[in-house]
Amino acid sequence: QEVKKQLTLKVEELERKLETTNAQNIEFLQVIAKREESIHQCQLRLEEKTCECSSLARQLEMAIEDAKKQVEQTRERAASRERAAQSKMLDLETQLSRNKTELNQLRRSKDDAERRYESRLQDLKDRLEQSESTNRSMQNYVQFLKSSYANVF
Repeated sequence: QEVKKQLTLKVEELERKLETTNAQNIEFLQVIAKREESIHQCQLRLEEKTCECSSLARQLEMAIEDAKKQVEQTRERAASRERAAQSKMLDLETQLSRNKTELNQLRRSKDDAERRYESRLQDLKDRLEQSESTNRSMQNYVQFLKSSYANVF
């Protein structure tokens, strides 16, 4: 009876460990889902910035066409309007340059996040595999205990 009690305690302990491992696996899956959502948000921001850059490029082209039309009307009006268009163009180019820089930073950030995600995912896979191996070992041990118990009685 004492042996049976000890074996029962060991089985209960192994079952608790199994439950703990399953809970950890669920936590790992939640972490992975959060990382995927973060990457998705970065991709959305990247797409927004790309659209904004395209819009700014179109605005720049429109400003240049407007400046050409003004030059054709009169020299005096063309000179003042050309300066205004050039100023606007410089602002747009500066803004475009800033947006391109930000876009490159977002791309690098996305790439870094993907690398960290892949590294973390691999780590989690390795830990999951180790956990599954431990579970299999525990199950084999429990099976051994069951068969030993059956042989004793």
